[in-house]
Amino acid sequence: MAATASPTLLRLRRFANGLVTTIVTLLGLVALTFFIGRVIPIDPVLSIVGEKATQEAYDKVFFELGLDKPVWEQFTSYTLKLIQGDFGTSFTTTRPVLTDLLSFFPATLELATLGLLIGVLLGIPAGVASAYWHDKWPDHLIRMVGLVGYSVPIFWLGLVGLYVFYYKLSWVAGPGQLDVFYVGIVQPITNSILIDSLLRGQWEVFWNAVSHIILPVCLIGYFSMAYLSRMTRSLMLDQLTQEYVLTARLKGATELEVVVGHALRNAAIPLVTIIALSYGGLLEGSVLIETVFGWPGIGNYIASSLFRGDINAVLGGTFLVGVIFILLNQLSDVLYATLDPRTREVRK
Repeated sequence: MAATASPTLLRLRRFANGLVTTIVTLLGLVALTFFIGRVIPIDPVLSIVGEKATQEAYDKVFFELGLDKPVWEQFTSYTLKLIQGDFGTSFTTTRPVLTDLLSFFPATLELATLGLLIGVLLGIPAGVASAYWHDKWPDHLIRMVGLVGYSVPIFWLGLVGLYVFYYKLSWVAGPGQLDVFYVGIVQPITNSILIDSLLRGQWEVFWNAVSHIILPVCLIGYFSMAYLSRMTRSLMLDQLTQEYVLTARLKGATELEVVVGHALRNAAIPLVTIIALSYGGLLEGSVLIETVFGWPGIGNYIASSLFRGDINAVLGGTFLVGVIFILLNQLSDVLYATLDPRTREVRK
């Protein structure tokens, strides 16, 4: 019989495998963003010098960007700059792309985090209830509400929400992060207006920011709730048909103990991965909401940069989103291994 590997050795082996996977995936992401920059029909030189520039000015910038060098040399230079945190300079803002990303990303982080929180708090209980009352009216109602949130274009819901709740009812503030009167009052610390206004003690600015963020957050939360309720329902339906559920009921366990203490507890293990990837999707996919609401986030930044031909900003934003996806995926794997004891079993 083969010797049993020690738990420490297994942890080190698992960590090494995860590190190698992460590095290989990051290299693939770097290659992907590099070749996207070569495939997009945008001339970075023209984006800098303009269409009316002379041939001499065009050639000068062309050589400064290193576009005359072989592709492999350009890729090597691009990779080394990314490792050093150099994403290039934005042609639009004339600032380093990394500076722009650090400035715009907290606004997207606010939307995605609060939206995911709403999705988790509402979507998981809704999915559990839908599975428990399978094929009954609560199940049909929850599935119908989720279907609307999952299938209707979110930008259309945003426009309708602005028309109803801002224009007609005046319950919320309009597009943007703040009213014009409050812009520039709070000195940035984290570049998150909600956090910075709280840290500075600017309560009027804070509540004005809340009135602006509540509608886009509710829409993102609705979308997240629809997705998470659907996935939770599917996982719970599978768990509620397992033999351990019947055994727990025969032993006299209450329905709450069976559903929450047993079925949901087991369903929570794969649900962790779903929530983590859903969070990454919200961080990347909020571009439509940010565009509709004029929200100064990374999605709006990438979209506007693409329309203006600012290739450095587009590639930098794309790379950042990809890194977030990779890190969230690795985090979900770690949490999965922590929550599921079967993955920690030492096999002989």
